[in-house]
Amino acid sequence: MGSVNSNAEITLFIMSQTATKEPEVTLELALDHGLTEEEFEMIKDRLGRIPTFTELGVYSVMWSEHCSYKNSIIELKKLPRDGEHLLVGAGEENAGLVDIGEGLGCAFKIESHNHPSAIEPYEGAATGVGGIHRDIFTMGARPVASLNSLRFGSMDNPKVRYLLDGVVRGIGDYGNSFGIPVIGGEVYFDESYEGNPLVNAMSIGLVKEGETVSAISEGIGNPVIIVGASTGRDGIHGATFASEEISEESEAKRPSVQVGDPFTEKLLLEASLEVLKTGAVVGMQDMGAAGIACSTSEMTDKGGQGMKIDLDKVPAREDGMTAYELLLSESQERMLIVAEKGREQEVIDVYEKWDLHGVVIGEVVDTENVTYWKEGEIKADIPAEHLVLGGGAPQYVRETKKPGYLDEVQNFDVYSLDHPSDYADTIKKLLSSPNIASKRWVHEQYDTTVRTNTVTSPGASDSGVIRIKGTNRGLVAKTDCNGRYVYLNPKRGGQIAVIESARNVVCSGGKPMAITNCLNFGNPYKPEVYWTFKEALSGMGEACRALNTPVTGGNVSFYNENPNGAIFPSPIIGMLGLIEDVEKHTTTPAFKNDGDVILYVGADRTGLGGSEYLKTIHELTKGDAPALDIDFEVQLQEALLDAIKSGYVTAAHDISDGGLAITLAEMAIFGKKGASVSLDKLDGSDLEILFSEAQSGVVISIDRDNFNAVSEHFAKAGVPAVQLGAVAGSSLNIEGVGSLDIAEMTTLHESTIPQAMEA
Repeated sequence: MGSVNSNAEITLFIMSQTATKEPEVTLELALDHGLTEEEFEMIKDRLGRIPTFTELGVYSVMWSEHCSYKNSIIELKKLPRDGEHLLVGAGEENAGLVDIGEGLGCAFKIESHNHPSAIEPYEGAATGVGGIHRDIFTMGARPVASLNSLRFGSMDNPKVRYLLDGVVRGIGDYGNSFGIPVIGGEVYFDESYEGNPLVNAMSIGLVKEGETVSAISEGIGNPVIIVGASTGRDGIHGATFASEEISEESEAKRPSVQVGDPFTEKLLLEASLEVLKTGAVVGMQDMGAAGIACSTSEMTDKGGQGMKIDLDKVPAREDGMTAYELLLSESQERMLIVAEKGREQEVIDVYEKWDLHGVVIGEVVDTENVTYWKEGEIKADIPAEHLVLGGGAPQYVRETKKPGYLDEVQNFDVYSLDHPSDYADTIKKLLSSPNIASKRWVHEQYDTTVRTNTVTSPGASDSGVIRIKGTNRGLVAKTDCNGRYVYLNPKRGGQIAVIESARNVVCSGGKPMAITNCLNFGNPYKPEVYWTFKEALSGMGEACRALNTPVTGGNVSFYNENPNGAIFPSPIIGMLGLIEDVEKHTTTPAFKNDGDVILYVGADRTGLGGSEYLKTIHELTKGDAPALDIDFEVQLQEALLDAIKSGYVTAAHDISDGGLAITLAEMAIFGKKGASVSLDKLDGSDLEILFSEAQSGVVISIDRDNFNAVSEHFAKAGVPAVQLGAVAGSSLNIEGVGSLDIAEMTTLHESTIPQAMEA
């Protein structure tokens, strides 16, 4: 047999094999499947024999980084995973589940689809959305909202604009057809993401207490049923593809990208929620990465009882599919169910009612193995414990080395630069930066109000907010991370990713409860990358413990590199919060009333490291990440939330990209109201006060009659609250800076991305 050099070649090779003829398994073939020599020897030792070709394929996908987290699981276990609101532990189910009161649980999770989106942006993004929603409703929860976090290279690059267009259309077309509103998200541009975009999708669902279902296989003799769409050859080795660097050869791997059908997924959602009401379901699992191989092995390992699977019974879209292909296919819109014996027809009838397949393909057996049969032959017989994350799959701690660039960038003297003196012009340039400019072009392609529960939509608030029907409560969610900060100071950047996402939830009136995360990094075999990964997770853990926001689960995406190097390390945080009275306590950034007093609440405004100002004006990503006092941040967030609940706050907006200047400009733009402010009461130079992205700062507006009460409130909390000015007029007037017309600022803010996409 000749050498197989790529996933595409593997796929084409196996398509040429008959069901009874399989190639000889050798070390060379194992290496071509992405396994190491050490891992191949481990497989032979555990099985006591050389694996079959089909077994090799199963091990290769289940031991890929994408499925096994073999280079990250040890570090992930160090994150805080316990909390008073958690209903399941991190990693126990397909998604995190928290108690939100009123007899309801909230399931939520974020995952990546980076590599597929780099090759096929439309289908890659669309199937990422479909997959994350299945993780939610496979637990018995109905998806009610989604968010996303996107990263691209420079918009000057036509390929980047192509990727952005495809990704946004993919997210919009799939989500709009499926009928779930997008309530929030973020889009950032930087050259580090050139050729390797990040596409992270988050889903949120609701379920009544006691109506969840587990991804478990148990009960000897219970039938195993595959439901949903047919199985094709799309997506084979998708998990393996996601566990290697993107290269020039990646274009040849298009067969690794799945194709989704949102209308089938909608049917699958309704059928799955209906079938749970029959009481016939023992366990249910989504088929995502690694398809049947993954769902059968994970359910088996969790229940401690084996499965016997007849692959001839799997509904196939194409003739002549081998056991290898059927097991590794990542065709979308499929689920695996273990039902009570004798009640399988009840399950099948529900799916057939919704025009979906429901076929018994096996049963639970009294072993610990998953055994796959085809044409009367055993094609694979593997102990499930060998395959799963945290079980028998390999677990590594890679070599670490502090990156050499850190000392240079952190010690860079930003004051050695020739800084502009026209701050009004600088503010205008920042408003036109793609990272700060309005993302309306993006979110207007999403349905943000379907199901009529949306309270605040993307671009209208610091966080997305939806009401929980039948209650006074609302869910608040935010995705957040500044990759520059993590690049410049990995530990502090990890802290800030958590802290800022929580601050955004608080600014919208919510109490932060828990996080999910999507950890996007480069190649873990590179010591500098792995050091950065460990440091960032350490910072995340510290911040989560301080805020009492445990990690419910998430996703690790390594190998985010292109020929020019790794992306900025980007641990994307999906923060979930709760508003007790959504009609009274939801806050937005828009200035509301003439005469309202504007207050700066928080710490001093110092430091320009890692700022959008440095990047936009000086084309530099240097300096140290902004300073952070976590204990003070906790005080600030608690005091701010209490002020919002007391009804004092008419508008709130945290200070982040672009600093105080952009925060004030955005509040004026969103509210279509001007303001007159002075910087005299703030410490530091005007340059730093305006453009520093120093942490623990929020701008609020309040009714003038509440000024004394609010001042006393923050003083008692030990949080400075400095009066900047008042809402008035149709311009933003900053003493010593000048007057900025709201209409002109709005045009600059709104036009950047549409104009770039028309280029």
